[in-house]
Amino acid sequence: MTYKYFPELELLEKIIEQLGNYAQVEILGTVPYQQYDFPLYCISLGSTRPDVPVLAYFGGVHGLEKIGSEIIFAYLQTIIELLKWDDTFKAQLENSRLMFFPLVNPVGVCSSTRSNGNGVDLMRNSSVQAVGERKFYSGQRITPHLPWYQGNSEQMEIEAQALCTAVRRCIAQSPLTITVDLHSGFGIQDRLWFPYAYCREPYPDIAQAFAWKELFERCYPHHFYKIEPMSQEYVIEGDLWDYLYQEFLQNNTDGQRIFLPLTLEMGSWVWLRKSPRHIFMRHGLFHPLVPHRQQRILRRHLILFDFLYRSLLNPSGWATQDAAQQQDYRQQALRLWYE
Repeated sequence: MTYKYFPELELLEKIIEQLGNYAQVEILGTVPYQQYDFPLYCISLGSTRPDVPVLAYFGGVHGLEKIGSEIIFAYLQTIIELLKWDDTFKAQLENSRLMFFPLVNPVGVCSSTRSNGNGVDLMRNSSVQAVGERKFYSGQRITPHLPWYQGNSEQMEIEAQALCTAVRRCIAQSPLTITVDLHSGFGIQDRLWFPYAYCREPYPDIAQAFAWKELFERCYPHHFYKIEPMSQEYVIEGDLWDYLYQEFLQNNTDGQRIFLPLTLEMGSWVWLRKSPRHIFMRHGLFHPLVPHRQQRILRRHLILFDFLYRSLLNPSGWATQDAAQQQDYRQQALRLWYE
């Protein structure tokens, strides 16, 4: 039995119905909470071949940050309309795959809590240990009654396991996988983060990340994102994307595949400038509470989503590098972000 009032889940199931035969829908697990069962829906569009490039979106990892799920819903509704008439878009899907996991933490979204039903912060739930100085917000295993609780180090939560399952299927044989995890609640500027979160060292594919950034900025020189390694802002422990990326490195021994995990961190503090009283509301730091502001955020990132798909379909502009290009991009990245 699902929760008696859960508008986000109702909207997701309506979207699934509207997608019809265009979508492959799977329930990656069921989260029991109180007397209810919460499904973990994963939606795929496009080719079912394992060797096509994949672009995957994740939302609702932190339940209070439900704007991430709402942006994915809005994008899916756009796709529903495109599928009715855009033959070019449908042709592109024949050689690629779009995947959506909009409600990673359904209990948190439904109950308006950051953590899941067990009090676990899912983005600190893996076994990855932080390197160097760490703060309390980096993750703690003291009690689920305090924020940033990491949970059991030996057994990840059902939701975290489902996210990892979805990603592993993408990267197993795909030559290129880009993932986007949508969050809010930090800073006044929208940020695009890439690994690492657990340490301040550059991650191995920093050259591709820098080349992707340069291409984006040449195409959209007036964009409003700050693109950087997550550790430039703070270091956390147990990050799922660090965990999956390290696992990917162990399996990608020939270096032929590319995995670019991105986190879109929306600068939600700016939403408080005109409505400072919202800071005293439960969602005030994480969600645009004024209707016109919410509508602006729902359409704000469509240029980014369009570019992400274009860069997935055309990797020669950034992902395919010879040794000299890779060295040059790496040196530029080190100068920009680490010196």
